[in-house]
Parts: sequence; C-alpha cells; structure tokens
Amino acid sequence: MGLRNYIDKIKPNFETGGKYARFHSTFEAFETFLYTPDKVTTSGSHIRDTVDMKRNLITVVIALIPCFLFGTWNIGYQHFLSYGESVTFWHTFGYGLLKIIPLYLVSYIVGLTIEFVFAEIRHEDVNEGYFVTGFLIPLIMPVEVPLWMLALAVAFAVIIGKEVFGGSGMNVVNPALLARAFLFFSYPSKMTGDSVWIADKADAYTGATPLGTILNGGGVNELPSLTDMFVGTIPGSIGETSKIAILIGGIILIINGLASCRIVVSTFLGAISMALVFNVPICQHLLMGGFMFGTFFMATDPVTAAQTNPGKWIYGFLIGAIVMLIRVANPGYPEGMMLSILLMNIFAPLIDWCVVALNIRRRKKRWAAAERRSK
Repeated sequence: MGLRNYIDKIKPNFETGGKYARFHSTFEAFETFLYTPDKVTTSGSHIRDTVDMKRNLITVVIALIPCFLFGTWNIGYQHFLSYGESVTFWHTFGYGLLKIIPLYLVSYIVGLTIEFVFAEIRHEDVNEGYFVTGFLIPLIMPVEVPLWMLALAVAFAVIIGKEVFGGSGMNVVNPALLARAFLFFSYPSKMTGDSVWIADKADAYTGATPLGTILNGGGVNELPSLTDMFVGTIPGSIGETSKIAILIGGIILIINGLASCRIVVSTFLGAISMALVFNVPICQHLLMGGFMFGTFFMATDPVTAAQTNPGKWIYGFLIGAIVMLIRVANPGYPEGMMLSILLMNIFAPLIDWCVVALNIRRRKKRWAAAERRSK
C-alpha cells in the first residue's frame, strides 16, 4: 500500500498541467507495469478482468525464464568444460550470470530509451511490446557478442523494425529477429565461427555448434548425441540450446492461448516434409540450431504471423519447409530459421488476403447457387 500511496501522491505532477507533464508517458509505463490500469470503458458491454496486454507479455517472459536459466548455466558449463575444470553448480551459474547480465542491461537500456523518446514525441503511452523483445534479443545472441554491436542491433530493430511502422502491434517483421539479422549481415564474424559460442574458451577447444559441424563438412556421426542436443549441453545461442526448456516455455504459451498450435504443428510438418524430400536426418535437424526456439517464440508472434486459421497452417508449413531448404541447399548458411521467419513475416498479409479472397469467392458461389435454386 505504501508504494501505491506514493504513486498516487506524485501522479498529479505527471498529468496535464503538472510540473512533469511532458513525462506522462514514462510515468504511465512504470505505473501500469506495477499495477493494473484503472481505465475502464464508458459504454458497451465488456468482460473485464486483470488480464491486459502487459499481463500477457509478462506471461511470455515467464515462459522464457526456463531458457534464460538453462542458457545462463550453459554459458558457465561450456566455459569450464573447455578448460577441463569441474566446479559447483552455483559457480557455473554465477559465471554465466556475470556474462548475460551486461547483455540484458544493454538490451533494455537502449531499447527502452528509444521507446520512451518516441512515446514522448508522439504524446502516446509507452508500448508494452519491448518488454518481451528486450528479453528475447539476448537469448538469440552468441554470448561473446560485443556490447556496442548489440546496442546498434537493438537500436536498428526498435527504430526500423517497430517505430517507423507506428510501434508495437504495427511492426511488419519480428524486431528480435531483425536485431539478429542486422548483426549477421553487418558483422558476420561475430555471429558465426567457433569462437563466439563459448565465453573465454580454451584455445584448443573448438566449440562448434551442430550446424557449424555440418557447415564444415562433418557428417551425422560427428554431431553431438541426440540426448545432448535435447538437453542443451552444447554450444549455441544462449536461449536456443535446451529443447526441454523451450518445450516448457512453449507449453506455457499454448495453455495461455499466446501461441498458435496451428503454427507450431504446421512448422514441424513443413520441416519434416522437406527433410523427407531431401532424405536428411529429421530428428537431428529438429534439434539443431534455433528451429524449436523460433517455432515456439518467434513464428507464433501474433503481430507478424498470419491471422486467419487456414493462413496459419500455410504460414507455419512454409516456415518449416524453407528452413530445411536453406539448410540443405545453401552451404554458406546452415541455420535458416531466422531468414525463413523474416521472409514469411513479409508474406503473412498476402497469405491472409488470399485466404479471405478465396473465402469470399466461395460464399458468392454458394449465394449464387442458392438464388438459382430459389428461382
């Protein structure tokens, strides 16, 4: 109650005519983050509860926590493994925490600063969307990405990926993936190679990811075991290695209605179908790279994904198929998930338009047939 009373006491200073009225958007963002907004509709019949946009986004962050916790531990595990050292769990986790905290500080400080500036300029409320985007970005980055590069990527993603389109809910592509794409094409040496996946590794230790092994000509026998890839004790982007953690988060999203089962299932079907066409090992490809993380947390983004039910099936299937096509047919880029999702983000509106147009055409035919029968 003390915090609530203090907020109510200073709130008039941020209202119209108050001493700090120009910072109303910033104040409102912090107030509604802590407490459910007291705004209600003035007309019409509505069902009201405490689940608003901010609470949905918090649920997404909760779903990402298993990936965050395992990824933090895996940073330390890969580091000490490269030196052949055996340390306690907390020592391992603490080392990873010291590495990942700076990434989150840069992600949120840079991203939220831009969000607040645009909100004040437009005299609008601060968009809630970056709460999730800021949490996602470090999880899809290598642990050794320089902080200044991460800051550039975040600024590019927020300004070009969101604000130029009007902010959260208006963006065409996924901002977190756009940040990764910016680094991949601008500074490829910091996004690929053995040296970026393990923090301060021993010189003799390769630290190659499974997809990196394939890129370098390695066969299936040279890949980590399916158990290691499923558990996540392999090099890779911070939040993408543990499939157990990803499944836990994905189930949370699906149960709460924040991820579309149609997109998830169709993405797997598309990847499996194309893997059968190319006769490549299906299980390994489903467990390698960012496929599962992208499926549950990126492809299902309700803003950039297809909106119609048939469109979701098409959208997800094409994402899975294009991933396998890139991995098999393009020897210079073994991942594919990032590019396939960004590509389908662009085509999602077209898919929905085609679905709606076909539905309208079918209805017109039914109406015409019904009129002919009535005559």
